[in-house]
Amino acid sequence: MTQTAQHALNPQDCLVAMMIAVSASDENIRTAELVKIQSAVNNLPIFADYDIDRMNVVSQIVFDLFEQEDGLDALFGMIRDDLPERLFETAYALACDVAAADGALAETELRLLEEMRYELSIDRLHAAAIERGARARHTV
Repeated sequence: MTQTAQHALNPQDCLVAMMIAVSASDENIRTAELVKIQSAVNNLPIFADYDIDRMNVVSQIVFDLFEQEDGLDALFGMIRDDLPERLFETAYALACDVAAADGALAETELRLLEEMRYELSIDRLHAAAIERGARARHTV
């Protein structure tokens, strides 16, 4: 764990990590999810000055953590340490968009989103609105 603990994440890294985590949660990263992550990083103002090469580093951190027994707890610890609270709802919204991108929510994705709500202290009413918006954006 010491190797990953040495990596300090910037706020954008944290947002990318949350998106990658929800995509990888069902052990099947789908093209639609990758496109959604790439689109968010390319188009959202929060990522305007983000070094796109950091995505590979952040992805590897998430994958390494997912292989560890307490990796999810470690990931949330890093997110809480390195992501400003004002971006907690942004992180949840981006994760919801990635989860909804392929048109289906796996049980593991739903559980991870629930854990994200808890770990980031997202109010249930706010979470419902964010989830509804994601569902509306990705309905076919």
